[in-house]
Amino acid sequence: MKLYARDAILDLSYPHVMGVLNVTLDSFFDGGKYYNPDQACAHVEEMINSGATIIDIGGQSTHPSAVSVSVDQELTRVIPIIQSIVKCFDIWISVDTSKPEVMREAARAGVHMINDIYALQLPGALCTAEELGLPICLMHMQGQPYNMQNLPYYDDVLYDVKNFFTKRISHCEEQGIKRSRLLLDPGFGFGKNIIHNYKLLAYLADFHQFNLPLLVGLSRKSMISQILHTNATQCLIGSLACAVIAAIQGAHILRVHDVRETVEALRIVSEVRSARD
Repeated sequence: MKLYARDAILDLSYPHVMGVLNVTLDSFFDGGKYYNPDQACAHVEEMINSGATIIDIGGQSTHPSAVSVSVDQELTRVIPIIQSIVKCFDIWISVDTSKPEVMREAARAGVHMINDIYALQLPGALCTAEELGLPICLMHMQGQPYNMQNLPYYDDVLYDVKNFFTKRISHCEEQGIKRSRLLLDPGFGFGKNIIHNYKLLAYLADFHQFNLPLLVGLSRKSMISQILHTNATQCLIGSLACAVIAAIQGAHILRVHDVRETVEALRIVSEVRSARD
């Protein structure tokens, strides 16, 4: 399985580590740390040297208490960073956005893929994604960021999330987006309680029925801190455990804050797989 964007190819025969770069002031784990362009670029270099093969840049925090930002604010945050990364590094760049205007300008600046928590459901997003021709990650979310954790409910979370993807994939294809450009993200922590999250993680391999790349974001999330009775800053080991569980079940891209540690954990997974071949 491979992804194609511009003149670049991403070989998905092994799991990739996507380093998180939040250029926000209020992200739940690293808000404000990389808001300055120089700090952001230094962190990108560190993540690349640690083994990241994709950088995911976000200018809008999406936790329940996050403040919504305007299109202009988001553009001001992400576009200069994207331009700097394109100029300085040879790496796949993802933009974490749901706004069509940001998708378009980020594509002009040189990103390789779009990571959309709304799965192209906001007005204009679907048409824009079709025009740009880049890979797109469709994420499942029940509700909106501000209310998604207000008693989320499913008859069967695994069935319901898969049913959502079936419909979204069909809708994308109807609008002219090739299936080969799509990735799927079950949306851990987005409109799910702790039971829902671990059910999805336990049955992550079931999503291979779509024959599309799986992107998962588990790093430092509350589903881990709740189990460990701690906070996001103390969740490295739990995050690595989740990353390994996801990789063993065939996740293609792991979106993480702790690149070096995750890369090292995945090397062990790779050795175990090789021993079985």
